[in-house]
Formats: sequence, C-alpha cells, structure tokens
Amino acid sequence: MFPLFILFYLSALAETNRPPFDLPEAEAELVAGYFVEYSAMGFAQFFLGENINIILMCYLTLIFFLGG
Repeated sequence: MFPLFILFYLSALAETNRPPFDLPEAEAELVAGYFVEYSAMGFAQFFLGENINIILMCYLTLIFFLGG
C-alpha cells in the first residue's frame, strides 16, 4: 500500500496546485493571474473552491489509507 500512497499523494498535490505543481498560470502574467481578474465574491468563491478541494483530498487520504 505504501507505493500506492506515494502515488496518490503526488497526484493530490498536482490536483490541488500545491508546490511543486503550483503553476496554474504562467510566470510572465501580470501580478498573479487570476488574483487580478476576480474581486470580492468572485475571488472568495474561487479561493473557497480551492480550499474545499484540499480538504476533499485530505478526507480521501484518510479514508483510503488510514482506515477511515
């Protein structure tokens, strides 16, 4: 199960845009890409969606590998 856990962990990092897979936008874009395009509630919903995705990956790791 350990090799599968490592594969799942790396996949979860890539899915949630965490380092070292944290480049959803190009480096040459102004400021931080989507931070400029969204404001107020649009930005809040975008950020909330990213955080919910992280929590979902944590729950899946718990259920699959730590016995739920």
